[in-house]
Parts: sequence; structure tokens; C-alpha cells
Amino acid sequence: MLEIRHLKTLVALRETGSLVDAAERVHLTQSALSHQLKDLESRLGGELFVRKSRPVRFTPAGKRLLALADDVLGRLEDAEREVHKLLHGEAGRLNMAIECHSCFNWLMPTIERYRNHWPAVELDFSGGFTFEPLPALVQGDIDLVVTADPQLIRGVEYVPLFAYEMQFALGREHPLAERPWIEPEDLLEQTLITYPVERSRLDVFKQFLEPAGVEPASVRTAELTLMMVQLVASGRGVSALPNWVLAEYVDQALITVRSAGPRGVWPILYAAVREAQLDAPFMQDFLRLAREHCLKHLTGVRRVSS
Repeated sequence: MLEIRHLKTLVALRETGSLVDAAERVHLTQSALSHQLKDLESRLGGELFVRKSRPVRFTPAGKRLLALADDVLGRLEDAEREVHKLLHGEAGRLNMAIECHSCFNWLMPTIERYRNHWPAVELDFSGGFTFEPLPALVQGDIDLVVTADPQLIRGVEYVPLFAYEMQFALGREHPLAERPWIEPEDLLEQTLITYPVERSRLDVFKQFLEPAGVEPASVRTAELTLMMVQLVASGRGVSALPNWVLAEYVDQALITVRSAGPRGVWPILYAAVREAQLDAPFMQDFLRLAREHCLKHLTGVRRVSS
């Protein structure tokens, strides 16, 4: 008989792409997980995924069960959420600040879905570009900060949402497009286009240029991501942005991208929350929905263990 644990295992296999990582996700040994899947396939009379494929490729039967898993597990989560509301109340406040210009792309659909789950929670947000959001979090003025720059502050917890690759956006005819990747020294004669924020908040300086002691020829700022991409496409400079932001412009053939060094630079995006509020059901549900939306819809991001 098909069981909930089977559906959770298949979803874990889809999301992680390997038996080893899926086993860790569902708290089983790889041997136990393999046995569970073989037993399920034996009951159903056929294979659900292609062995020795990476990432894992599912058969039509496996895809049908994954569709069932998305439906059934989603319904179970909804029911659990409703029971939580009945038992513990559903009111609260969730004022957010965002230190990431590009994060509005995924934050808005997450908020819309969240409103349907928690209509009595007061929601508001602002860009944390003109004030210090982490001190405001400690003081209770806001309740959550989306940041890639965690700081050790007493009473604040950082919940990882996902990891992303910082990539360089280049014009399609740019000389650096001929390189397999970008080294810090490659920017010595380049104009670097960034958002108008402090360097301490920009991955390209924190994790790439400053450790190498390199300064670009000049720095130009732009408020909007699309403006930055258009400047890059027209040969006015290069820019460093998250891979999931650049993916749509690559698909449109506006730009090309290269990694920062042979291994790339992979920052982690966090939700900073006060310890006292972290376990509140409405807060936990927002964190779950945000992570779920991003891992499902953003190109190239990776899951990070809490």
C-alpha cells in the first residue's frame, strides 16, 4: 500500500537529486532508503526512476506519484496549519526589511500566498537600504530581515533560506566573455555596476575583490536590476548579481554570465529573526513558504541545511 513516507521519499529524491542526499533528508540510511524504494517498486510492478542518473530522472510512473505527492503533502500541510491556528491563535505581526534589491522578485508571491494562510497577521515590509535593519530588529521595530550578511548579535537567529551563486553579467561581445571564469584582477580595468548600497553589503566586494586586494577601475550605481542589465548589455561595464536574477536575461540573449573564479562564489541568503519570535507558528510558516517558493521557482539556487 502506498504510504505518506513513500511520497515524502520521492519528493526528497526529486529535490536533492541523489539517493545519498535524499536519505539524509528523510533521516534514513542510504541502504534503508534504497530498500524502501525497491519495495515500493515491487508492489507497484515497475521502476519509478532511472538508476545511475544524476540528477535523478523519473519514469512516467514516478512523475505521476510526484504529482500525487505535491497534492497530498500540500493538503496535509494545510490541515496542520489550520489545526495550529485553532489551538494557538492566528494573530501576529510580521514587519520585514530586505537588504537584497532583487529579493522583491520572490518575496511578493510568497507574501500573497502567506496572506491566504494567515489573514489576521499584520504584514508590512521595506527596503533596508537607507537604515540599519538589524538594530531595528533587535529593538522590535521590525520582525524579520532578509540578508546575506549575518552579524553576531545577541538574541538574533539566522535561518538559511537558500544558497545562490554570484555571477558576473557581461555583454555578449565583452572580451571577458571569452574567459571560462572571472578572476579579481580581470576587474582592474573594468567599470563595476552595482546597486547604490555600502560595499559591506555587496558580495562582489566582500567575497571576491577585497580578499584579493583588487579595486575596479570605477564603480557606477543603478537603482534597478533591469537598468544594470541594460548598461551591461550596451557595453558600459560589468555587474555581479545572483544567478537566479540573471537567468531570465541570459534566456533572452541580452547578456552572458561567468562565475567568480573556478569554483564560483556561493553566498547564503538568511532570514534574521529574534529568538523570542522564531518558534511562533506564523513565523515558522512564513519561513517554510519562502524557502519552498525559492527552491521551486528560482533558477540555480541550492538548499542549505538549517
